[in-house]
Amino acid sequence: MTIGVVGAGSWGTALAHLLSNKGHKVLLWAYEEEVAHSINSERQNPFYLPGITLSSRIQATTCLSEVVKGAGLLVNVVPTQHIKGVWGRIVKEMPGVPIVSASKGIEAATGKTISGIFSELLGPDVQKRWACLSGPSFAKEVALGLPTAVTVAGWSEDVVRLVADTFMTPRFRVYTHDDVIGVELGGALKNVIAIAAGICEGMGLGLNAKAALITRGLAEMSRLGVAMGARPITFLGLSGMGDLVLTCTGDLSRNKTVGYRIGKGEKLQDIMKGMVMVAEGIYTCKATVRLAEALGVEMPIASQVYRILYEGKGPDEAFIELMERNSRAEFYWI
Repeated sequence: MTIGVVGAGSWGTALAHLLSNKGHKVLLWAYEEEVAHSINSERQNPFYLPGITLSSRIQATTCLSEVVKGAGLLVNVVPTQHIKGVWGRIVKEMPGVPIVSASKGIEAATGKTISGIFSELLGPDVQKRWACLSGPSFAKEVALGLPTAVTVAGWSEDVVRLVADTFMTPRFRVYTHDDVIGVELGGALKNVIAIAAGICEGMGLGLNAKAALITRGLAEMSRLGVAMGARPITFLGLSGMGDLVLTCTGDLSRNKTVGYRIGKGEKLQDIMKGMVMVAEGIYTCKATVRLAEALGVEMPIASQVYRILYEGKGPDEAFIELMERNSRAEFYWI
């Protein structure tokens, strides 16, 4: 099959590499001309995935139309806040083939998950050929062939099975799911909690505090998910707890790194100036707090992260407020 991968960041490049190693021809869209040139001429993406020699079956291009026209499957790996701007350029050229999104986030301006963004662009019928892929999966480890397990969710069982079979390898295990909203929200909300975990680590608050933060963060994710129509058990799976643990503890986590630097006293604006890749939690945090307020869902950790990022609140003050909240039953929300 010819597969079009839209987005040549670290994750898009890693997935293109995985698919090409299975024998597929991969057309990879890159925003930057230098990224496409490096992949085609040197079999490297030193800008986003250094140190990995890429398959010769990957053909990179900056022409989006070229990527989508000949593809039997399309993979979205565009940062969430730019999906509308990128895919909106080729709506009239889109073939009616399955689309799988491997991006994680919520659109800050609208509060829409990625399936909602694509439904707006392509109409509600896109759900018949839609799937999302999520789970604990650092791009570098996938590219190196280290064992990884993820989940793919969709409304069509046939599309979900096609995607699972297409991506599955002896080193990349793919489970299937039908809770699209839950899987999407798990991949998005864990980034917000990972920023909090990084702040906790940067402040030197210890492992007890981080374990509590991860656990209570999972409770917040589940509460919002249920309010938006997801099943609570989804958040105990790979796209929920699995991805949350990885992103809150792994040194390759961009969101945790942002939090860590904030915990060490740096300002968000200064951190973002030096970032090459996107930390989605910075933007998803805005949408999360707005959704929680609109739905009447209590999310104290996410709310404190928002105040630290956007209102100049000190991390010390935020953690004191979290710790001194009134005692309550652990599972009061069920």
